[in-house]
Amino acid sequence: MPHILDQLDPTVLGQKLKQARTARGLRQEDVAKKLGIVRTTLIAIEQGSRRVTARELAEMSTLYGRPMSEWLAEEPAPVPLVPQFRLPSSQMRLTEADVQSAVSNLESLARDYLALEQINEMPLVRRYPAVYQHEAPGVSPESCGEEVAATERTRLGLGDGPILDLRSLMEESLGLRIFYYDLPATMGGLYAYSEDLGGCIGINRRHPAPRAVWSLAHECGHFLTTRFLADVSLWDDEPWGKSSAERFADSFAKNFLMPRAGVNRVLTEFVRAHGKGVTVADVMTLAHQFRVSAEAMFRRLEELKRLPSGTWDKLRAQKFQPDKARVALGLLAAENPEPTLPFRYRMLTMWAYDVREALTEGQLADYLRMDRVAARHELERLRAMADQQSDDGFEPLDVQPEPERILVPA
Repeated sequence: MPHILDQLDPTVLGQKLKQARTARGLRQEDVAKKLGIVRTTLIAIEQGSRRVTARELAEMSTLYGRPMSEWLAEEPAPVPLVPQFRLPSSQMRLTEADVQSAVSNLESLARDYLALEQINEMPLVRRYPAVYQHEAPGVSPESCGEEVAATERTRLGLGDGPILDLRSLMEESLGLRIFYYDLPATMGGLYAYSEDLGGCIGINRRHPAPRAVWSLAHECGHFLTTRFLADVSLWDDEPWGKSSAERFADSFAKNFLMPRAGVNRVLTEFVRAHGKGVTVADVMTLAHQFRVSAEAMFRRLEELKRLPSGTWDKLRAQKFQPDKARVALGLLAAENPEPTLPFRYRMLTMWAYDVREALTEGQLADYLRMDRVAARHELERLRAMADQQSDDGFEPLDVQPEPERILVPA
């Protein structure tokens, strides 16, 4: 081991170690204490003026949650995801450590995704549209958000109907890396970008599905505009002086998920069918179809003048409970929680293990974020899905040209 370390550029290795520590949200003095060295020694290691020992490197790998192979690679340290989140005073309970942990997890997942693509030689295709402006002279961010939402719906061929699977749409049509994992309760999602990883989004899997969908659409709004700036989506009862970029993202999410023409058209169909005015059942059904919360749909209909202003606030004051209404209307279809990892990521893991034979069982479990027993079960599920696709005719076709036909006179 020592001779391998001696062959590495200490400056490059020091940069990697510093970036990994920063991404983990650890202070130099804390790391130095755990390593049994003084802080000045750690500074020297990160600056490249003092070589790290094998023991120190192994302990740092554990502390930073990184594999040893990452340090031994000769390529320069990748540019890390280092977001500069704008945290309002009302969100002080969300600490810098909370944010750094969320970012560290997002980067770890994204880098594993990239590693699997490299193993399988299947890079993620980026279908990024040009960056949109989130504000313009004489045009509000809200108006820009509505216009961009309509443009993107047209570009993606969505029409004005509900989006049934927003995550798959964003992953497949744009090439974003999207993960669902545990985040602090007040954090709905986060977005970050680096040149090698591209656009990366983390969504709070603890939140109800409609809220998670809104967070994903909101973060997509940032990707389309302030693409190279990181952002965090917070959930709080108080407005926190939203910037124009935040106002754009909210408007984009609203109009992308609930397009004016589509919502009006479907609601009109409901009203014509029963011959009454707009009912609670209409709104709840509409929210279910468009995959948004009851509050989001009520407020959208108020904005579209299909309901009196203040309808939602009045219902809440009367102790209206959306969940009970959904049960009564039979709208609580059984929904599996969103998996942490994208489907493509999981298939790449299976191929890396089965086809490329590039992963051990332990590495397979690490990539899938499971213990070995759960990883074996997941592997079998993935194999079964791959076999099902083959049985359904999804194998590549080896189509040979038909031989030239010679017409023989009768």
